[in-house]
Amino acid sequence: MRTRNTYYIFILLTTLFLSSCASLSRYPGVGRIRRYTVSNPQVPESFEGFRIAFASDFHLKSKYKYRHLQHTVRALLDEQPDVLLLGGDYQEGCQYVETLFSTIGEIKPPHGVYAVLGNNDYERCTDEIRRAMQDNGIRLLEHETDTITRGGQNIILAGVANGFDLKHYNIPPTIALNDDNYVVMITHTPDYTEDVDIIHTDLVLAGHTHGGQVTLFGWIVPETGSKYGRRFLSGLNYNNQGIPVITSNGLGTSRKNIRAGARSDIIIVTLIREASSSQKGNGK
Repeated sequence: MRTRNTYYIFILLTTLFLSSCASLSRYPGVGRIRRYTVSNPQVPESFEGFRIAFASDFHLKSKYKYRHLQHTVRALLDEQPDVLLLGGDYQEGCQYVETLFSTIGEIKPPHGVYAVLGNNDYERCTDEIRRAMQDNGIRLLEHETDTITRGGQNIILAGVANGFDLKHYNIPPTIALNDDNYVVMITHTPDYTEDVDIIHTDLVLAGHTHGGQVTLFGWIVPETGSKYGRRFLSGLNYNNQGIPVITSNGLGTSRKNIRAGARSDIIIVTLIREASSSQKGNGK
């Protein structure tokens, strides 16, 4: 019995140590940068190699502090993405909103910064967030689309108003899309991809789950934040239509200021045009 208890204590301490590695990384507060290559014949030729950065769930200030925000901005500047997408749940108080978005506003990718709101952002500080985004050149998409043009060709960005709040805000559940363009969807919660028909979408980026925030190597996850359990917990998965959904572990924490076994992250996606559709990524 003593040997078994020792084993469980060792596993717990190892998990806690690994989860602390974000503070030892090149960019403290960013546990890792997860990279994916997404290949699809719908990708226009001029978007070959187009790089999308995705950051979500800052929850400033939680375990994620101002100094971590500075390191995150440095990481994103070093990555030199073509566009930056933000996935919601930005703050743990209205007093942090202006600093957060003025700091993020230092990042100026060639094709801009786009964002959606999360459940926390609809619960408080909504007007302050909208105003700070506008002041800092960040395009908020609330159940609407925008077009990115490169070399005379287009891709579409579709931003979802957080799924928990559609009914409350009298927002229709679906976004009108067509099959003529490559469509990247940003949604705070990955559940939206299963709850709603998202046909004509080619790639989804989501947050909200925090990767479980506290897990035992992903085997035991007390709280996933999703009614689909571990299905969309973290990384690259697919909805029932076969559409790739990449879920970020996010940067900050909620409820408890602890991460264990679910390293914080930012996502980098590179688009590739291929003759046949395929998606791949190591997420490391």
